[in-house]
Amino acid sequence: MNDAFELASAPRWSGAPGRVEVWYATLTNPATGVGLWVHNEIVAPTAERDAEPYGHGWISLFPTGSAPITARFGPGPVRPSAAGAPWFEVNGCRAQRGLLGGSANGIAWDLRWIEHGGPLWTFPQALWSRELLPGAQVLPAPVASFTGTVSVGDTTYSFDGATGGVAHIYAHGNAERWGWVHADLGGGDVLELVSAVSRKPGMNRLPPLAFLRFRVDGRDWPAGLLPALRTRTRLALPYWSVEGRVGQRRIRVRVGQPPDRCVALKYVDPDGQACVCTNTERADIWVDVEKRAGSGWKIERAWHLDGTGHAEVGLRGRQAPPVRERRRR
Repeated sequence: MNDAFELASAPRWSGAPGRVEVWYATLTNPATGVGLWVHNEIVAPTAERDAEPYGHGWISLFPTGSAPITARFGPGPVRPSAAGAPWFEVNGCRAQRGLLGGSANGIAWDLRWIEHGGPLWTFPQALWSRELLPGAQVLPAPVASFTGTVSVGDTTYSFDGATGGVAHIYAHGNAERWGWVHADLGGGDVLELVSAVSRKPGMNRLPPLAFLRFRVDGRDWPAGLLPALRTRTRLALPYWSVEGRVGQRRIRVRVGQPPDRCVALKYVDPDGQACVCTNTERADIWVDVEKRAGSGWKIERAWHLDGTGHAEVGLRGRQAPPVRERRRR
């Protein structure tokens, strides 16, 4: 295993309390438009709660023409992963390099994947390596090709030829609120965007801080932390956006999450506090990159994903929508 992939993907939790670690995959079958989200999570409660660490997760299927279907698995006991072991394994549900598999509440999945290109550092690599923020995310496989199936009762969905990404999060808990985008722009190009407000005292009063990375024509940009400080995020549902300046360029990302294509699921932080994320793997996404041209701006690149984008908004308290979870048993 190469060093970069190992750094981006290998389990980080060593048993310390007050931590969350997640590996998730989001993908779309371009032939059918069906989307999929597989979420594998370890939660180590804070020391004050005096509770055992546990692993759990869910799989959400987003068919075309019908409501999303979600099944949860776990919770089950977990220990820090040993060398060579799967990243995550609870109640027969497993995530590791090249494999996602399991079954829960009438849904069974057996997926193989191959990454193309190296990791994409949504947050600067130093922030991930040194754990300098309350949480960070990276994509060990920003562009991955999938094969395999997901079965819901007697119906089987093929994901042969599907494309998507595999991501890894390590944090002290979930953000106060956040927005996330994974956009397959075609031809191996991709955009990853995380815009969030930390729960840390003081930081929770700041506006959302956006980290975004493109991989276009084999090049990852923008680099460094400064671009995250020059963006503005408007978090809402069903539409939200991020705009900002990067040198001589201006970037606009607009996201549509139609309610009938979304699932709303509850997250629980290590300290026991809850939040709700609204997720769809069939988002509409518009991306414009403009370049300075004299005294104005000119479109340099533009993409539109019609129901094939991956997006999520996380909110708390009165801002959060009611949890709507359809389970197949």
